[in-house]
Amino acid sequence: MGEPRGFLKSARQTNAYRQICERIKDYKEVFKLRTDKESEEQASRCMDCGTPFCHSACPIGNYIPEWNDFMFRAHWKEAIELLEATNNLPEVTGRVCPALCEFACVLGLNDDAVTIRENELSIVEYGFKNNLIKPFRVAKRTKKKVAVIGSGPAGLSCAAQLNRAGHSVVVFERDNLAGGILRYGIPDFKLEKNILDRRIDIWSREGVVFKTGIDVGKDYPAKKLIEEFDAVCLAGGSRVPRDLKIPGRELEGIHFAMEYLTQSNKRVSGEKIAKNALIDAAGKKVVVIGGGDTGADCVGTAHRQGASCVVQIEVMPQPDTCRNQDSPWPKYPLLLKTTSSHEEGGERHWAVLTRSFEGKTKILKKLSCIRVEFEKDPVKGCSSMKEISGSEFEIEADLAIIAVGFLYPQRSGLLEGLGVELDGRGNVGTDSNYMTSVKKVFCAGDMHRGQSLVVWAISEGRRAAYSIDKYLMGESNLASI
Repeated sequence: MGEPRGFLKSARQTNAYRQICERIKDYKEVFKLRTDKESEEQASRCMDCGTPFCHSACPIGNYIPEWNDFMFRAHWKEAIELLEATNNLPEVTGRVCPALCEFACVLGLNDDAVTIRENELSIVEYGFKNNLIKPFRVAKRTKKKVAVIGSGPAGLSCAAQLNRAGHSVVVFERDNLAGGILRYGIPDFKLEKNILDRRIDIWSREGVVFKTGIDVGKDYPAKKLIEEFDAVCLAGGSRVPRDLKIPGRELEGIHFAMEYLTQSNKRVSGEKIAKNALIDAAGKKVVVIGGGDTGADCVGTAHRQGASCVVQIEVMPQPDTCRNQDSPWPKYPLLLKTTSSHEEGGERHWAVLTRSFEGKTKILKKLSCIRVEFEKDPVKGCSSMKEISGSEFEIEADLAIIAVGFLYPQRSGLLEGLGVELDGRGNVGTDSNYMTSVKKVFCAGDMHRGQSLVVWAISEGRRAAYSIDKYLMGESNLASI
């Protein structure tokens, strides 16, 4: 530890945000990176704990105290090497990860936690700026062929790892460009797509082959996949959205969040959308149903499209602003989260149940809602929801966005063609080595574990790559996490 009293000398400093009046006019990143000197100072706050709980909280096991120390000493090259040893997409997690590690930071017990996520981002951006991140040279090829289906964080991480192990890797993506949810589900104001493109370009130069616009199971038969490749990794994500099956659902003006965000991202990239298929918030009263990160992304997108007003509602009660007895340190707490999108305007309401959609001439005009409360069973400990009599109210809406999560992966096509078994939740079942019920077919990411975080998808992709490499070669030198 280079500065034993660093956390006493320096206060926590995160990346500064661009002014709201400026950033809502475009889709560029909402924040500005700190200077290298500021980042080195922030790294000095890391205490190099005897037991660094940040390690165990991070799904990919980042070497956090070690690369913080390197960064503090301005040994950026060494910090980059350590960071990339555990994370294939630090420039993504440094932008969109909820930073599970920071909530387990020992300093957070009685002070502001270390800015681990911003430090991670500073390291990787320093690497790109100074040409320190270059294609990995694969010394020897194994002559084994692996197909990765899906180019989200799980598929990309799995492909990168297997390629570095010497296998010939082909990534299939049904959309026109690689990136999966990173490209089509996350708005540019959180993750500009040139950030993604530069990493995919590196992997392409390393030898990974990307085949886009191919819906495997439909355009490319499942049987052919099994015949042509020595191993297959399914990483298609959890794409079936959870719906609100309530009266009025058939009205025009109601859309799923991913449908809305995907189309917006395509428009930002310059892709033309047919007028009769356009989902645009311009001049409209927008209601976002769902209080999570995806809902917040819809709020920010609606602001940028020029919505006249934006309201976000959530059926669960408002979270606490600080830890309670149900989430003691170092557990990840369910706390009130105010994102950059919320800071830009709009209203937020909790403990609100949507009863029905109301319309006129088949077009959405308002939501019929009621307030709810949750009562905890003193014996079982679980909570049950109860409507509050007399609390009914309406919200005017021209556009409603349903952002209440996902159920399971799409079954028609590839999964049915392969005949893989599903688990009790409808996800692809695997053994402890990520292999499905079909020999040489593996699965990772949301398709395997259900809807989750980008950092968990990266972890799953890396773990699956280790298992695939071991299956093909009998042993593996890849990291098992």
